[in-house]
Amino acid sequence: MPSLSNSDELIFFVNGRKVIEKNADPEVYLLFYLRKILHLTGTKYSCGSGGCGACTVMVSRYDPKTKKIHHYPVTACLVPICSLHGAAVTTVEGVGSIKTRIHPVQERLAKCHGTQCGFCSPGMVMSIYTLLRNHPEPTPEQITEALGGNLCRCTGYRPIVESGKTFCAESTVCQMKGSGKCCMDQEEKSFTSRQEKMCTKLYNEDEFQPFDPTQEPIFPPELIRMAEDPNKRRLTFRGKRTTWITPVNLNDLLELKTSFPEAPIIMGNTAVGPSIKFRDEFHPVFISPLGLQELYFVDSTDDGVTIGAGYSLAQLNDALRFIVSEQPKEKTKTYHALLKHLRTLAGAQIRNMATLGGHVVSRPNYSDLNPILAAGNATINLISKEGKRQIPLDGRFLEKSPEANLKSEETVLSVYIPHSTQWHFVSGLRIAQRQENAFAIVNAGMSVKFEDGTDTIKELQMFYGSVGPTVVSASKTCQQLIGRKWNDQMLSDACRLVLDEIYIPPDAEGGMVEYRRTLIISLLFKFYLKVRRGLNKMDPHKFPDIPEKFVSALEDFPIETPQGIQMFQCVDPHQPPQDPVGHPVMHQSAIKHTTGEAVFVDDMPPISQELFLAVVTSTRAHAKIILIDTSAALALPGVVDVITAEDVPGDNSYQGEIFYAQNEVICVGQIVCTVAADTYAHAKEAAKKVRIVYEDLEPRIITIEQALEHNSFLSAEKKIEQGDVEQAFKYVDQIIEGKVHVEGQEHFYMETQTILAIPQEEDKEMVLHLGTQFQTHVQEYVAAALSIPRNRIACHTKRAGGAFGGKVSKPALLGAVSAVAAKKTGRPIRFILERGDDMLITAGRHPLLGKYKIGFMNNGVIKAADIEYYINGGCSPDESELVMEFMVLRSENAYYIPNFRCRGRPCKTNLPSNTAFRGFGFPQGIVVGEAYITAVASQCDLTPEQVKEINMYKRTSRTAHKQTFNPEPLRRCWKECLEKSSFSARKLAAEEFNKKNYWKKRGLAAVPMKFTVGMPTAFYNQAAALVHIYLDGSVLVSHSGCELGQGLHTKMIQVASRELNIPESYIHLSETNTTTVSNATFTAGSMGTDINGKAVQNACQILKARLEPVIRKNPRGTWEAWISEAYKESISLSTTGYFKGYQTNMDWKKGEGNAFPYFVYGASCSEVEVDCLTGAHKLLRTDIFMDAAFSINPAVDIGQIEGAFVQGMGFYTIEELKYSPEGVLYSRGPDDYKIPTVTEIPEEFNVTLVHSQNPIAIYSSKGLGEAGMFLGSSVLFAIYDAVAAARRERGLTKTFTLSSPATPELIRMTCVDQFTDMIPRDDPSTFTPWSIHVS
Repeated sequence: MPSLSNSDELIFFVNGRKVIEKNADPEVYLLFYLRKILHLTGTKYSCGSGGCGACTVMVSRYDPKTKKIHHYPVTACLVPICSLHGAAVTTVEGVGSIKTRIHPVQERLAKCHGTQCGFCSPGMVMSIYTLLRNHPEPTPEQITEALGGNLCRCTGYRPIVESGKTFCAESTVCQMKGSGKCCMDQEEKSFTSRQEKMCTKLYNEDEFQPFDPTQEPIFPPELIRMAEDPNKRRLTFRGKRTTWITPVNLNDLLELKTSFPEAPIIMGNTAVGPSIKFRDEFHPVFISPLGLQELYFVDSTDDGVTIGAGYSLAQLNDALRFIVSEQPKEKTKTYHALLKHLRTLAGAQIRNMATLGGHVVSRPNYSDLNPILAAGNATINLISKEGKRQIPLDGRFLEKSPEANLKSEETVLSVYIPHSTQWHFVSGLRIAQRQENAFAIVNAGMSVKFEDGTDTIKELQMFYGSVGPTVVSASKTCQQLIGRKWNDQMLSDACRLVLDEIYIPPDAEGGMVEYRRTLIISLLFKFYLKVRRGLNKMDPHKFPDIPEKFVSALEDFPIETPQGIQMFQCVDPHQPPQDPVGHPVMHQSAIKHTTGEAVFVDDMPPISQELFLAVVTSTRAHAKIILIDTSAALALPGVVDVITAEDVPGDNSYQGEIFYAQNEVICVGQIVCTVAADTYAHAKEAAKKVRIVYEDLEPRIITIEQALEHNSFLSAEKKIEQGDVEQAFKYVDQIIEGKVHVEGQEHFYMETQTILAIPQEEDKEMVLHLGTQFQTHVQEYVAAALSIPRNRIACHTKRAGGAFGGKVSKPALLGAVSAVAAKKTGRPIRFILERGDDMLITAGRHPLLGKYKIGFMNNGVIKAADIEYYINGGCSPDESELVMEFMVLRSENAYYIPNFRCRGRPCKTNLPSNTAFRGFGFPQGIVVGEAYITAVASQCDLTPEQVKEINMYKRTSRTAHKQTFNPEPLRRCWKECLEKSSFSARKLAAEEFNKKNYWKKRGLAAVPMKFTVGMPTAFYNQAAALVHIYLDGSVLVSHSGCELGQGLHTKMIQVASRELNIPESYIHLSETNTTTVSNATFTAGSMGTDINGKAVQNACQILKARLEPVIRKNPRGTWEAWISEAYKESISLSTTGYFKGYQTNMDWKKGEGNAFPYFVYGASCSEVEVDCLTGAHKLLRTDIFMDAAFSINPAVDIGQIEGAFVQGMGFYTIEELKYSPEGVLYSRGPDDYKIPTVTEIPEEFNVTLVHSQNPIAIYSSKGLGEAGMFLGSSVLFAIYDAVAAARRERGLTKTFTLSSPATPELIRMTCVDQFTDMIPRDDPSTFTPWSIHVS
């Protein structure tokens, strides 16, 4: 940072060390400062918007008033360094390190298997660590709450929560739902009948070091002295473009506000920060009164409470809790409503940063608190040089009426919230895509005051959020209802009036228009019921109670701490103790993950002269490029070059993939050019200045339907068929036809695509460090783009921060883009995609349109099925044809249908090209199968489970593509799933619940699965390894698989340990690279362990055979002695291992072949509860039974199953990609794309590994990386079951289609009732909707 005159020194501490920044720049954020200036790379960049928690650190401040130290978590990506004067920052490196000692939080997260890829782990550690600094013996609820702002895409959260629960005071052993009995007891009987013993402990708590809270680092005494310094003065930090001023006291703040009336006041920076980062706002001056004593106070009087504007939302929460505990209930209704919303508002980090004053004044239209404050008649206390004044926090203020606004020189001092009174009811209501850390789809604050002792309305207030550009007050409606009685007639008038008053136009931003209109009155109805209930409680004689069946509508779903059991086969007691195979071994990098010492690509230290790359992407879906003007970009400081298609030395279009757009663009998000500059900030600034002139081209194809109209496909049809489908349709009792839409999914790996491309001095060599699943592909594309042989290109992958299929083909394209830039500039290129660019450019899972025609008998036997699949492939081939092949091959799932035909084609559209994603077509395609099974069940008056049982494969059979298999393990998983989950009893209990509850419904569903592993093309199944034994006896293993978090390297160490008969500690696995193992196939298709394990085994066996003569001579010798002797006898201690691959084949002309080496079977049962008024759902319990054959590492396998299940559950429920009709992706970050958080996972989550034989695979294991994904559909069908119950009760048709994802919108609008009937509907031909579905 360049030196500037008259700028103060910024002083803060990081991990106990003093930092003095003489040139503090207000535009620099803590995350950048930690990573790039202090080189503390444990804190990760994942989203940049405070929405994922990967960059969580702890900030500690001393309060001179209370003499206490306050520790709180923050997201470093939103914290300007200038706000840290006088603070102490603790990062994951400061908590513990392998080099010094690791902290119990780090140790337990690792040993409980709470890390997979490890990218989110430092953030998880910091969230739990900060909680422990404040609460050394936390409750399970506090653990769950502390983790609410941290996303993890790998684990499914259960082991992370479990590691936190080891610090709780009470026993964390699962006492089944409070019965006090261990859940294992009642199961004993069924275990003893089998030969193998089952285990449930994946780690040993006795190994944990004790946690001693007194041993934490002290707060720096110098900061206490600074805070208590009586001669404090105003601080000014001047950056290149902006100035940051910290006033010394309230008068100073008012002076500054007068001098700089336009300057924003920055406290937590949670509102201004994102506007600057993502909406290009600019402010020359910031005023930051952080820590100003006059803004931090709670003042309680007889009639209310005044809270200082500087209080964070977390401090507000604590203050309100205290007041609620002190005051009688009738006075605290407003506080209760606020507390309810404070629990789910954002995550713990943002709640600790955002302030009450900032929240109130920024007046976001989605605010969860302002509508309640307004309904509770809060007032805002303002102050300026002129003096103090009060303004009501009312409708006019929230709707930003000019006369109700703050004056530019005013600032908020505090907010006054009056107590509620006996005849006054206040409520907060909200519904969001996800229970916590998600903006509300619609929220409301409502209050009513009655004439004392009556139900006659004296005052009524209703405020709605997210229904317009501001929070909206329904003041006219409220006015018209004064004097009315609180009864059903009033309610129906209120609904009519409020719908007239609050109009959401059909093309409104955010979409979901009919749903939001319905919510306006559904939430009003909930409030109506709450008040009726409250009146009845006060005087049961005078005011009748609400119907018993309606009572459950009053409560939101509680947030419970998840628990569950994991069961697996115990290791044979006769197995040698040092053989690790079959043991739940911790991930080999787990401790490094939790200490932040695991190095990801962007953690690698800067290379001399490196440049940063920023992308310029197309803003049109289909257009001709008329002009690319780079002059303004090149003129900016730090910019070295702009790279376009002209600069590609070799092929710019390779195998149908285009590196840099040339002459035309074919999707929004296509890379047109890149800017290379000395810093990322410079590159990004310059990228905005590149001017591109387009001329739109026709046709613009966005959806599958449009592709079908234009006959636009990426490849020919794929088909399999058995029996005579047409003939069979003539002899069935019934035929049904239907359509199923399944939308796409974003990978949301925590580490975005990251590439370091380093051009070498000689021979045109290029070295790339990147997180990928397919190094050979990267090598191939870079070679094509640079027009050099592949032997000049070295790709290195130490680990990837999650991949899920998104790093199979995309890194090749991005690798070529960055290699071209490195070649042109002659300098190393660091290319890190921002989350928004990553989501836009790399796309994800293919959306699907499935059509079916099913012929069946009245007893549920399906005789004929004709299935058609169409997927939205996007604008280039990528993996779409292969995805379609897999979809068609697996289309029958677990069911035998004698006359079966499936056809499929990938559509070519003007969207970014969709790609591989865990499950590879199966999770979309099989939804169609489960949907028609459910439809058949409905027609036959059977349950879906009965129809599944009737049609499931029973004996050794051939699939529709003529591959023989034995379904015995499938039958066993299915039978155990239904029995052990007590399916029938719980189904009856759910029916009983549904009879008693009108607005909440429970549903259960069980789904069976026949999944495949590997590839139908045999050469893709090959693998190689290289094993060196060094003279000290240590062993280095390399193989062709990439570590993505799935524990592949861990399993390879287990294999080498068993084969060489040496301890795991002797074996090291450094990285995967193209120089040690060439021509590696992709690490995908669940076959990483299968094929690489065989290659490592082969290499070890060759070495063992070479050592055999030496061992025979000295059988009692040590391993080291044998190695030393072998070397002296000139025996080679290094070898390659090779596995030719499973010999699979598929003949598409005949539609038959042994396409897969083996099948993986499984079943899952889920139970949900649905709120029919809002569309929210709660996942109560899931039981998974997975045929693991013999698990090499049960901890890793169960982790894969749970993680895949939660990812699948997200795909089928809350993850929703939104596109504009013009093909622009709206969902580009965690704010508008919701993956599951810790609150979405099942309250009770049980996983059992079922034992079987699989002699074809290494140690009779099975590949389980993807199989769990589809089992998430048990949640979708449980929701379907609950919605069907609601529809039956409302007298609606039996069959209805529930597409995927079953979002709150879809659930609510399918539960048709008087409220959905009441809303205005628009003629679709009269407007263009804000967003469309692309399936």
